[in-house]
Amino acid sequence: MEQRLHAAISTLINAIPSSLRRPHLGRSGFRAWETTHGVELPEPYRTLIADVSNGWLHGPSSEHGLLPLGELPESWQHWEAECWLSPDPFDWTAPREPAVPFPLEEEWQWEYDHDDHDEHSPLLHGIYRHGSILLGSNRDCGFWILIVTGPQRGRVWWLGDGCVAPYADAGAEAEPEVDFVAWLQDRQADQGWWCRQ
Repeated sequence: MEQRLHAAISTLINAIPSSLRRPHLGRSGFRAWETTHGVELPEPYRTLIADVSNGWLHGPSSEHGLLPLGELPESWQHWEAECWLSPDPFDWTAPREPAVPFPLEEEWQWEYDHDDHDEHSPLLHGIYRHGSILLGSNRDCGFWILIVTGPQRGRVWWLGDGCVAPYADAGAEAEPEVDFVAWLQDRQADQGWWCRQ
């Protein structure tokens, strides 16, 4: 495990040019956040923000890189209610609860559940509030999250305007830390399946 983590961190350091890095949090910084939210962040993200860079800048907007820990992208506040197909509108001001387990283990396309809005609305809200931190945004109604609690802990997921799905390009059998590293490398290089949408 220690050797795998060391390799993952080395890869992340090489993937993020020093000119794009934000100041790292330090051990006391991320531990304070973990204590406040009652959750331990997964590796290698935890070491990345503590020792290397608490996010990085890329493109015209900071949300196109890697957001600092706990920050919400501006587009999180400007979603359109039609995107979520929910009778109970998603409220971006609602507190996020990373210690509550993320409710899914596989892709869900709620855009096809047209007859069950009342039934799936609580689950939809749980997906957006529970068990994760925001990594960044790709476009309106599209966000990247890192799962921090539950069976998918350490994996990157995509929240779209009708579906939620695990990051696909790392492969289903990849270890969670490989999943995060592959996602970050692809995002920094502007490649990956989201670029083909």
